[in-house]
Amino acid sequence: MSPSACFSQDGFRLYPERLKVPDDLNMRPPFFHDTDKIIHSRAYTRYIDKTQVFSRMDNDHITHRVLHVQLVAKIARTIGRSLSLNEDLIEAISLGHDLGHVPYGHAGERALNRICEEEGIGYFSHGAQSIRAVMELENQGRGLNLTLQTMDGILCHNGELFSKNYTPERGKTLEKFLDDYRSCFTVPKYQSRLVPMTLEGCVVRLSDIIAYIGRDVEDAITVGLIERPDLPSYVTEVLGDRNDQIVNSLVSDIIENSFGKEELEFSPPVFEALIKLRKYNYERIYLNEANRRDEEKLIPMFRFLFDSYMKDLEDPQSYISRWAQEKISRNYRSETREKRIIIDYLAGMTDRFFNKQYMTRALPEIRGYKF
Repeated sequence: MSPSACFSQDGFRLYPERLKVPDDLNMRPPFFHDTDKIIHSRAYTRYIDKTQVFSRMDNDHITHRVLHVQLVAKIARTIGRSLSLNEDLIEAISLGHDLGHVPYGHAGERALNRICEEEGIGYFSHGAQSIRAVMELENQGRGLNLTLQTMDGILCHNGELFSKNYTPERGKTLEKFLDDYRSCFTVPKYQSRLVPMTLEGCVVRLSDIIAYIGRDVEDAITVGLIERPDLPSYVTEVLGDRNDQIVNSLVSDIIENSFGKEELEFSPPVFEALIKLRKYNYERIYLNEANRRDEEKLIPMFRFLFDSYMKDLEDPQSYISRWAQEKISRNYRSETREKRIIIDYLAGMTDRFFNKQYMTRALPEIRGYKF
C-alpha cells in the first residue's frame, strides 16, 4: 500500500457498538464490509431504473444509473490498484456515490431543488441525499452504519466539477463532515465546495467524470443526437473518438502523472481535451433543446406529486404517513419537517414508479367495459 493510502485499520464507524461482529474481529475489513452493506440496501436496488442522462427512450442500450456506478467502480479500482491505494474503500465509495440520485437524473434533482427553495426548506443535492439515505433513511431509520471515510467520499464525489489537480483534505474530523453534510441543505451549491478526506475519495471523484464523459457520447450517438465525426478534432486527437479510447487515455494519463504523489493530476494537454469534451457535451447533449423541453415538462410533474403527497400526510392512514412512521421510524415522522419527508420520498423513487404515481394521481381512472 502507498503511504498516501487510507488503511483499513483506520476505518472509523459512527456506531461501532451496533455491529454484530466488531471490525477488528470481522473477516471482512471495514471498507469491504461497507460495500456489502451498500449493495444489500434498498436504495442500491433502485439503481436499476434510474436515469443516467437519457430517459424516456425506447432503447435498452442506454446507460442507466446501475451501470454507471459499476463503471465508476471498475475505473476507480484500476486507478487505485495502479497507485497502490485501498481498493475496498474505492469500491464502497463508487457503488454508494449515487444512492441519493432522484428519478430522471439531474433534471429531477433540479426540480426537487426548486421545490425546496420555493417551499423555504433549504436546498437539495444528490450527494447529501445519498448520505441522508445511508445515515437516516435505510434500515428503518437506523442507517447502514458506514465508515466515515466511505460516507465522506460519497458526500464529496461531485464529478460535475473538473480540476487539473485533486488533493485530499486530510485530517477532516467527524464534526467537520457532519457540518458539511448539514450545510448542503442550508447553503446554496455548498456541495461544490467539498473535497474528499482521502486520496481514494479523489480517485472516485475523477473516475465519475471518466465513466460518464465518453459513455454519454456513445449514448448520444445511439439515440441519434450527435454523430461521431462531430466531435472536436483536438479531443479526438488527444483522447480518441470512442468511449474505450477516451477511458483508456484518461486513466493512463492520471496514473502516469500521479504515481508516487500525494495528489492526482492530469497532464496539461489531456486536461485541456477533457475540458473541451465537457464543453461539447454540455452544448450538444446535456443542454440540447430536446432535453431542455423534456425538463420543462418534468418540473410541473414533480410539483404535482409534491402537493399531492402533502395533502396525503394530513391523513394518518395514508400510505405516505404509514411509510414515514413504519418503514422509516417514529422518530423520523416526529422529528422531520413534513415537506422534507415528501422530498425524501420523491428522491427515492425510480423513474417507473414516479411515472406510475403521476399517472395514477393526475389522470382520470379508466374503467373497462364488459360486453
